[in-house]
Amino acid sequence: MLHVKSFAFNPFSENTYVIYNDEKDAFLIDPGNMPEAETETLNDFIKINELKIRNILLTHAHIDHIIGLQWAYDAFSVPVLIHPDEMQILDRASFTAKNYGFFFPAFKGKLQHLKEGETLTLGSETIEIYDVPGHSPGSVAFYNQNNGFVISGDALFMMSIGRTDLYKGDYDQLISSIKTKLLTLPDHTKVYSGHGETTSIGFEKEYNPFLK
Repeated sequence: MLHVKSFAFNPFSENTYVIYNDEKDAFLIDPGNMPEAETETLNDFIKINELKIRNILLTHAHIDHIIGLQWAYDAFSVPVLIHPDEMQILDRASFTAKNYGFFFPAFKGKLQHLKEGETLTLGSETIEIYDVPGHSPGSVAFYNQNNGFVISGDALFMMSIGRTDLYKGDYDQLISSIKTKLLTLPDHTKVYSGHGETTSIGFEKEYNPFLK
């Protein structure tokens, strides 16, 4: 069984996730922890639960989802998994941070590329990778069928979708990604988004005004 723990971090209220199994193997997804207090909160949860972080996963590399990336890499010494099309966004992180008024050094660490069709495993649990570009060129979602959830990044939100006015955003591509990938999942699938509340595929099919 997989467990999902979420944290709302940084001024953008970004959702950072830790997913883990009963054997305490874990993935850290989109570490957005910014001030020291947030980092302590995240680190304490991992330590108290004796979790072993196996990889750091990125749904995408917008600045709010990677503010804590260097800390996480240094703390756990595991590769960061990112879609190759998202490297251009990661490479712009220092520039983007400057536009928001803070300093963010370029990430230094081991990166591995992931793409649709590949799977990740935590013990006996399998996590499928879905390409969902549009909010950013290399956005991905992580789907676990057995426990019925998908971590959608900033592709799909409760009653909304990701913005597409940022660098390399594409509205039509995003709508296509959602309809051809995420909405094909079972209606009961929980959607853990990059911001805001948890929703479900069935709810978004019925009520999301952007998907009519």
